[in-house]
Amino acid sequence: MQRIQTITPCLWFDHQAHEAAQFYCSIFEHSRITHVSHYGKAGFEFHGRAEGSVMNVTFELDGQGFSALNGGPAFTFNEAVSLQVHCRTQAELDHYWNALGFGGPKQAQQCGWLKDRFGLSWQIVPQTLAQMMCDPDPARSERVMQALLGMKKLDIATLQRAFDARS
Repeated sequence: MQRIQTITPCLWFDHQAHEAAQFYCSIFEHSRITHVSHYGKAGFEFHGRAEGSVMNVTFELDGQGFSALNGGPAFTFNEAVSLQVHCRTQAELDHYWNALGFGGPKQAQQCGWLKDRFGLSWQIVPQTLAQMMCDPDPARSERVMQALLGMKKLDIATLQRAFDARS
């Protein structure tokens, strides 16, 4: 029996929900837009959106469900919430870093964080990072943290060398 996802992130956009969902689905394999709903006449006094304009887009990124709402300019993204992409290889990490960062702010953030062109924050990280950071040998995790703090886009080989070095 397939498990039904009970928690779905809802991303609030001004008016770019459909464009954003298409952009994200073009980057991640096994992704698709599953439904697009539109504003009707009801509630115009609250939402102020033209009848027939896109209200909500439901989509999946590699099987994970999301909702994107065209809710207007009242709220914008900030770094308090980000989406993590766990990568197996450096090539995979480079792919997501370059694709998600395309058209976004030119200045990358520290420790594998970037903002996409819609202002949403992403963390592009190796799958092994959490294991390295939680290693029972504090010297190993400290070396990884030191290496991590010096990076914007993460380099898996450099992190692995820091983890493997003897103290």
